[in-house]
Amino acid sequence: MSDVAATGTANAAGAVSALGRNTISQNFDSFLQLLTTQLKNQNPLDPLDTNQFTQQLVQFAQVEQQINMNQSLSSLIALQTTMQTSAAVGFLGSTVVVNGDTAALSSGRATWSFSSPRGATATINVKNAAGEVVYSENRTISPGNQDFTWNGRATNGQPMPDGNYTISITAKDASGQNLAIGTEVEGVVDGVDVSHNPPLLTVGTRSFTLDKVKQVRRSGI
Repeated sequence: MSDVAATGTANAAGAVSALGRNTISQNFDSFLQLLTTQLKNQNPLDPLDTNQFTQQLVQFAQVEQQINMNQSLSSLIALQTTMQTSAAVGFLGSTVVVNGDTAALSSGRATWSFSSPRGATATINVKNAAGEVVYSENRTISPGNQDFTWNGRATNGQPMPDGNYTISITAKDASGQNLAIGTEVEGVVDGVDVSHNPPLLTVGTRSFTLDKVKQVRRSGI
């Protein structure tokens, strides 16, 4: 699929460039014929202004250079698109850690990773797809990277259905200052959508661009 898309893009760019070159070539030939005819039939007592012809020649050269530049840019864009698609397809089947706050609850387990710049007291809220807080707890968190695994039960102990849940963490350090806590989620890439630019990696029902990927782990490693 990626090869077809890249070939189509390259062919389209080549067709436009070829059309531009043919047009400028035909116009330039017509200009030279007109110039030759005028020079042959000019009045010796009132010769034509050669500056005008020189300016027109320069303009033709500039247009031709612009067409060549557009062709080069189109080729670079097609190459970049192909490379992005190939890179995205290479993630299939890999376990990735991406920036995000939404994880899938499956078989009573959902896991998020987060990092704190220093020790703090935090309130962790888990919301369902409707934005309702289904679980909340207060805990002391340590500085550095750590995981939070939720067992899929609401605050009242009721088991929640599988699906996507979103975490939010508000934290304050020992001096009472608010801390910004970034969260990450983990999952297996089971699909790649190359119809988007850049391509999207699909993890369950969620999609991420390549720049969101923080870590990659191959199966069996």
